[in-house]
Amino acid sequence: MEVSTGKQAFNAVLAVFFGFFIMGFVDVVGIATNYIKSDFSLTAGMAGTLPMLVFLWFAIFSIPTGIIMGAIGRKKTVLLALGITTVAMAIPFAIYQFWAILVAFVLLGISNTILQVALNPLVAAMFSKEKTASLLSAGQFVKAISSFVGPILAGFSATYFGDWKLTFVVLAIASLLSVLLLASASVKEIGFESTPATFAGALGLLSDRLILFCFLSIFLLVGFDVGINVSIPELLMKQGGLSLENAGYGTSIYFAARTIGSFLGAFLLLKTKPMPFLQASLVLAVIAFALLLFANQVWALRALIFVLGLACANIFSIIFSIALQKNPSRSNEISALMIMGVSGGAVIPFIQGFINDQIGFTAALVVILVCLVLMGMLSLKIRTHVS
Repeated sequence: MEVSTGKQAFNAVLAVFFGFFIMGFVDVVGIATNYIKSDFSLTAGMAGTLPMLVFLWFAIFSIPTGIIMGAIGRKKTVLLALGITTVAMAIPFAIYQFWAILVAFVLLGISNTILQVALNPLVAAMFSKEKTASLLSAGQFVKAISSFVGPILAGFSATYFGDWKLTFVVLAIASLLSVLLLASASVKEIGFESTPATFAGALGLLSDRLILFCFLSIFLLVGFDVGINVSIPELLMKQGGLSLENAGYGTSIYFAARTIGSFLGAFLLLKTKPMPFLQASLVLAVIAFALLLFANQVWALRALIFVLGLACANIFSIIFSIALQKNPSRSNEISALMIMGVSGGAVIPFIQGFINDQIGFTAALVVILVCLVLMGMLSLKIRTHVS
């Protein structure tokens, strides 16, 4: 590992934070699922397997990525992820068949797993430890911009060019640019020295109650996030009477709010203790979502979606930073374990899709409300273990 006490070069900072922009491409699965469901006449249960194909790999590849990262370094691991993302984004436009979409989503899941495991500790290692929560919120701000742009690109492409799949061309080009930018940058790591990751070591961390609570919180958070991402268009169609093209912009409202919230959080977390911030965010999210279940006016639905996105903007970065700071010398293993929790994005939407088919859409929404409530309960546990 290259260690330096000097300031980071601008191109290095730009390169790694552009990685967060590429990380946000995983959220395209939400709006893409709605278009694919329509194009291929899928049931809700079948459509629910698409996010599962993306997020399943977080359970499988997280710890191996931590091991690889220890062998080849964080920067090379991030470059590997960005290269795979480029290929994944090109496939759906080049071959728009269901089997090709499945392949693309699998590759997107694998690449995003690698990217999230490697990029968060890379950014943490580039700056002082006191800034970790703020920096990871700044990274989530950049990721949220990407997530916000995806549904707009899809809607714009569908409306003005008659082909929503043009979105993937833009995403593939952006991914390729990120590879070139990071490959040419000199990234210096000055903190969070880490011992090599192992399977036994990473899984053994779950015996630490704080790490376990953080892991479960991320599992539920990402399950909620993907679940609401997939559900927003259908929610606006069913309760607001909008078309798919117009309802798709509701996802952008959610991510616009997350973008604003992450931007504000990057500054507020320099002045505010993370735990009160986390718990206030969860209380606001539960209230907004509960009201969302009963709203039937488009303006009210959009307003509550915005509040929900604002409330959820900084939860991931706070939990991740708390976990990393628990034992900085094992940051590779902790990062791998936390990103394994992202597999909640495969499990929760799958459960939602099954319940949607068997009971109904409202019952499926209650599943992700339960995720928020459980996160609130876990935050109380986390607070008792944070000094």
